[in-house]
Amino acid sequence: MALLSSASSSSSSKRWKYDVFLSFRGEDTRKKFTDHLYAGLKQKGIFTFRDDEKLKQGTSIASELLKAIEESRFAIVILSRDYASSKWCLIELTKIVECMEKTGLVVLPVFHYVDPSDVRNHRGTFGEAFAKHEENFKDNIENVQTWKAALTKVANLAGWDLKDKYEFL
Repeated sequence: MALLSSASSSSSSKRWKYDVFLSFRGEDTRKKFTDHLYAGLKQKGIFTFRDDEKLKQGTSIASELLKAIEESRFAIVILSRDYASSKWCLIELTKIVECMEKTGLVVLPVFHYVDPSDVRNHRGTFGEAFAKHEENFKDNIENVQTWKAALTKVANLAGWDLKDKYEFL
């Protein structure tokens, strides 16, 4: 969190509208972990985008989310049990990786009670989710391959493994 606490001092730059973009599967983490994390960041003065808080009514959700990623200095990706089952989470993740590579977005993964090696290697619920995506998007399999590559890149970054009592990996 020390890395993020210095973020708010640089957010006055016109380049970053948000200090942090939170990427998460709402059904898995919104009411507990994500809400607590968001409140903690807000309490520290870290300006954070999360989809239910900052989206304006009447705007396109997809374009608004992708724009918020581009306008963020950090992205915290909360990789939970059903994260990969959400097409929208994977689209966000692909944009996060694109910005990480092109603009230097700093990506901080949180492994929310999932084994990081299962995420990296698409095993367990991650493998099941991609099998369904391959079936549903067989006419556009390139998207699924892009999502898999993005997930692997983020899972290979140092992050926090919650099942090990919030220890930094």
